[in-house]
Amino acid sequence: MNPTSKIWVDGDLVPWEEATVHVLTHALHYGTGVFEGIRAYETDDGPAVFRLREHMDRLVASAKAYRIPLQLTGDELSEAAIEVIHANELGACYVRPLVFYGTGSMGLNPAGADVRAIIAAWEWGSYLGEEGVRNGIRVATSSWRRIDHTMLIPNAKGSGGYLNSVLAKQEALAAGYEEAILLNSDGFVAEGSGENLFLVKDGVVRTPTWLAGALNGLTRGTVITMLRDEGIEVIETNLTRSDMYYADEAFFTGTAAEVTPLREIDDRMVGNGRPGPITVRTQELYSAVVTGKLEQYRHWLEYV
Repeated sequence: MNPTSKIWVDGDLVPWEEATVHVLTHALHYGTGVFEGIRAYETDDGPAVFRLREHMDRLVASAKAYRIPLQLTGDELSEAAIEVIHANELGACYVRPLVFYGTGSMGLNPAGADVRAIIAAWEWGSYLGEEGVRNGIRVATSSWRRIDHTMLIPNAKGSGGYLNSVLAKQEALAAGYEEAILLNSDGFVAEGSGENLFLVKDGVVRTPTWLAGALNGLTRGTVITMLRDEGIEVIETNLTRSDMYYADEAFFTGTAAEVTPLREIDDRMVGNGRPGPITVRTQELYSAVVTGKLEQYRHWLEYV
């Protein structure tokens, strides 16, 4: 990560190296925070943030779900994100807002702790690597199960819940894979450690429903809309492990991962081992949308 000059902290822009917290910060001990991942892209009309307001609205919703009394609105957070990008003179970049309990309380009850909010931005390339975007990555089904709706709130981006993803990611990397796929407690496919999964079979695209424990990702929703507008059938449904092995194509989506093909799942080649036609078309469409080249989707862009 290359540091930038400023980070927005509780309404003020402060130097990168001064954006620190106390060691007794509640969220540091118990994971009591919520966050988002957002990207800005270079377009012919200057830098633009993709689906900024939707991301900030989800941040507000996540805070509400986890009973964090956030006083900022989605509009205020969106304006702050633009301010951070301006202050750091960034074009294409990754934006990370985080809302969390600070100091003032210790123990499981966070009452009495102050609520903090930060927004950082920096240049960040492909999360799963440029080679992976071009030719696909190797993934493995994790031994860890995805958190479900009886345990935490999988459709909110709670910081503590991502320990589940960290365990799966570390396990996959240690075994020589680039990413993990998690099943839910019923044995159905949920998602990657930080991505939504899509499978293609006989020209039909399928993706796990958010009811299975998958995050209802904004990139996921973008891809579903684009493909359906292209006349491609997309079905949100339960998927089994064997569905992954029978797929002609497979790809991940996510703000960080964007659209990344899978070339191998559990040591089984996906299709012919190269990104298939629907995967490639999805990549082309997504790239055109986020860079403002498709007029019907320009409302998703917030120009800096």
